[in-house]
Amino acid sequence: MRVVFDTNIFISAFVVPGGQADHAYSLARQGRFELYTSVAILTETAQKLRVKFSQSERDITQALKVISRSAQVIKPSIKLHVVDDAADNRILECAMAAKADLVVTGDRHLLSLKKFQKTAIVRLADFLRMFPG
Repeated sequence: MRVVFDTNIFISAFVVPGGQADHAYSLARQGRFELYTSVAILTETAQKLRVKFSQSERDITQALKVISRSAQVIKPSIKLHVVDDAADNRILECAMAAKADLVVTGDRHLLSLKKFQKTAIVRLADFLRMFPG
């Protein structure tokens, strides 16, 4: 299964150790599914960790290295304008380029789409239900 995490999932995984996002991310590290991300998603993750959560540059660099080791970093070639938020469009671009089965997000704009092309858009809790135990 090919999966793209929205920025909010990565941020929650690093800011709330032991939480649901951390659990989802640990499943990726275990190879339970193929995780995909993009330079744009990593850039937004770094920016949010820096600005909203006052993380140190060292911690941000470490977080990006950890993500890059467990996810395939791709560079989408197509720019989309599906939703008003540019950052949300970057998630969809990554999903399209990765031929993802799922986008996991907490973003209500993306969730309202429910599906983009062949990619289902699901909440974190629904995603975790796919991995019982």
